[in-house]
Amino acid sequence: MSTAAWTPVSLAVVSAGAGRPRPTRLLADWAAEAVCRSLAAGGARAEVEVVELHRLAADLAEHAAHGRASRDLREAIAAVVAADGLVVATPVLAASPSEVFDSFFAVLGDGVLSGMPVLLALDSNAHRQPPDLAQVIRRRLTGVHADPVPTVVVAGPADRQATARSDAGRLHDRIDRAATELAAAMRSHRR
Repeated sequence: MSTAAWTPVSLAVVSAGAGRPRPTRLLADWAAEAVCRSLAAGGARAEVEVVELHRLAADLAEHAAHGRASRDLREAIAAVVAADGLVVATPVLAASPSEVFDSFFAVLGDGVLSGMPVLLALDSNAHRQPPDLAQVIRRRLTGVHADPVPTVVVAGPADRQATARSDAGRLHDRIDRAATELAAAMRSHRR
């Protein structure tokens, strides 16, 4: 195997959840672990950086009001822009992502995520998902020119209950499929 195959790749994990316990962060972590496994199977090592958007809520509000970006916000943006791929996890209420999700992606300049491969993971409290839920949020990412992978991971109350019973096969199958897609897209994006 060539040494280029072992070049580290950068994975940024953006979690827009705020509750405790943090099911959105847990979903983001599961997705990131699956991406790292898939990359490792292809001979690449992932360097992971986590961006917790709830910690940037005040910074995002300050930026919206006055156009000033704090050092923490600038560092978060730099980590996301420099990544080879993103895992983006957000809670969803009424078919809309969290406010910090919208605020953060609104801060990014037009085209800075051009072609960036993204695994989108949605943490929903609804027992029945609106059929266009994933499309609504995918459009938010394509609006900043990111390139979400085809499989969107949606975790609802039944998935969390199954996870608590260690019967999370369906959810983890979706995560693994999306992670495989992201790992392949990341390898292509680096070329």
